[in-house]
Amino acid sequence: MKNQWVTVFLGYVKVRLKGRGSERFVNECVRRGIFVWNVKRIGNEVLTFHMLLKDVRRLRGVRRKNECDIAFIGRYGFPFWQKRLLRNSGFLIGFVLFFVSIIVLSNMVWNVKIEGAKPETEYLLVKELNRLGVEKGKLQFQMPDVDAIQRSLTNNVHSITWVGVELRGTTYHLQVVEKSEPEKEEALSPRNLIAKKEAVIERLFVEKGKPAVAVHDHVEKGQLLVSGMYGKEDDPTLVPAKGIIFGETWYKSEVEVPLKTTFQVYTGAFFVKHYIKLGNFKIKVWGFEENKYKRFKEDAMMYNIKFFRWSLPIAYEKVSVREEEAADRQYTEKQAIEAGKEMAQQELKKKLDEKATIVGEKVLQKRLENGKLKLSLHYKVIEDIVATQPISKPDIQKESKKKQKSS
Repeated sequence: MKNQWVTVFLGYVKVRLKGRGSERFVNECVRRGIFVWNVKRIGNEVLTFHMLLKDVRRLRGVRRKNECDIAFIGRYGFPFWQKRLLRNSGFLIGFVLFFVSIIVLSNMVWNVKIEGAKPETEYLLVKELNRLGVEKGKLQFQMPDVDAIQRSLTNNVHSITWVGVELRGTTYHLQVVEKSEPEKEEALSPRNLIAKKEAVIERLFVEKGKPAVAVHDHVEKGQLLVSGMYGKEDDPTLVPAKGIIFGETWYKSEVEVPLKTTFQVYTGAFFVKHYIKLGNFKIKVWGFEENKYKRFKEDAMMYNIKFFRWSLPIAYEKVSVREEEAADRQYTEKQAIEAGKEMAQQELKKKLDEKATIVGEKVLQKRLENGKLKLSLHYKVIEDIVATQPISKPDIQKESKKKQKSS
């Protein structure tokens, strides 16, 4: 029997034939188109053979013409398996429920471990995790991915510098690095304060040292602002100069703003497709509507199904298809200037420290070339202009000679 899988699917039986004329019985079956195979003789009047389940009823006509006893001694194939499963349906249902329960429990979050955080910081982290939906007892499919959790925690919990989020099995592990408290001020060696760039002094507060400039003074890069030497000329007192000095500095910026731009925007229309992945094979289970969008973007999220701590070669994939359309933005010259100012300010702020303030802005030049408005901008900025300079013996001697000449 070559196509054995067909016989298994249709079902077949093993027949024992006993009595005189058993050979004639088999020959009659063949003549009537009843397919038999594996015919074997056992003793003088006993034969066994296999036949398809669907041909069993046709044996009645053959039996009337032959005096033989028929017994079915074997039942094989899918129809008989199905009957056995139905008879043992309680066991089958229990096994399926057990397997489904294990799958569900293996894909739930059972614990969230936070390491490296103080109790107050841990409370803030747990509060933010609850807001994101990361809670014990929830399915992992219902939660954002690890990267999104990490970004949200870093942006919204200000007492941490960095947090690493990792999902191991059914537990989220969070490794936290908190913002360090200001260290105790270390002992400083004698030094001067000098200007790190050209500026006009706006604010001056000297905590230690002797001021060498005043408010509204114009200073050059490297000019002395606060001296760490004062007292007697032959034996000056040396201190680490300390102070806050803000000056007005100047920056120039060049930007280009296209007057007409085309970009893609979402229309708000979308639909979702759901797939079950078995290895590299993907089966769509929901979202059968036809994609009629001319322009669209697909965002896919995949969740691996787990069995205890092992990842099965089965995954659930959710694909969101969002419609896009081209949008044209046309600037007037006035709007382009405002957009250029905004772009230039954003770039300038990246170069400045947190305490710096932009106090003035002026368009030096504007020109239109190839559909682009080119701007040259000048900015006034109030920022910290202090740099430090260690005091050495030559500096002391130089200062002493300077005082002698002045006297």
